[in-house]
Amino acid sequence: MPLKLSLKPGEKFVLNGAVVQNGDRRGVLVLQNKASVLREKDIMQEEEVTTPARRIYFPVMMMYLDEAGADRYYDEFVRRLTEFMNVIGNPAVLTECIEISKNCMEREYYKALMRCRKLMDYEGERLGHVPSSVPPGGDAG
Repeated sequence: MPLKLSLKPGEKFVLNGAVVQNGDRRGVLVLQNKASVLREKDIMQEEEVTTPARRIYFPVMMMYLDEAGADRYYDEFVRRLTEFMNVIGNPAVLTECIEISKNCMEREYYKALMRCRKLMDYEGERLGHVPSSVPPGGDAG
């Protein structure tokens, strides 16, 4: 089944490891066979890996973009997912973690990435009220 991507002007995406950028008009790209594709909004840079859920997302993203080298990122993924699961008590979130693990074991990395988004949303809801930094001296007020 073909994958149809509608692209904004100038939108970047990664296609089988190559960074591609759309021209100055809206465009449509139709992929006729299986390929690793990530839109710009789904690409995380290493410096953005700043929370536990993002530490799960990043190695999954790397496995998806570099499937031939996925073994290099798998141990990091397992370590980070285990850490996350050890501090989460929400049954629905734990179930999501198990599904992410299953997706990765089945090499369904894109599905795992979309599930990781749910973890990041959950984390954002739970930690949204926490200041991004603690004032010098560790005294919040």
